[in-house]
Amino acid sequence: QVQLVESGGGLVQAGGSLRLSCAASGRTLRRYYMGWFRQAPGKEREFVAAISWSGLNTYYADSVKGRFTISRDNAKNTVYLQMNSLKPEDTAVYYCATRHSASYATTPALYEYWGQGTQVTVSS
Repeated sequence: QVQLVESGGGLVQAGGSLRLSCAASGRTLRRYYMGWFRQAPGKEREFVAAISWSGLNTYYADSVKGRFTISRDNAKNTVYLQMNSLKPEDTAVYYCATRHSASYATTPALYEYWGQGTQVTVSS
């Protein structure tokens, strides 16, 4: 069993930055892909970014490429999402998730463990 706890969400003006953290406990995340997803009101949960165990492989949704950066600190069992140049359309609840696989995925159903989410609100 893996427990995930997100933090770092909040209210920020357009153009601002936030850094989300996701702390994992209960099991080492070796060979786990870590992902960030988001869900806006009335919309489906969507893929944002993913990172391999080594941190050498990262993937981003087109909508955040160049603005968001995913990273991980395996010694701390923590994954981060640095979000820059935020836009009102980035407003959503952000979730981290894990996938015990050597490959990444953009489909939420392929991730086994989820955090409770953290709200990000970007004002115009």
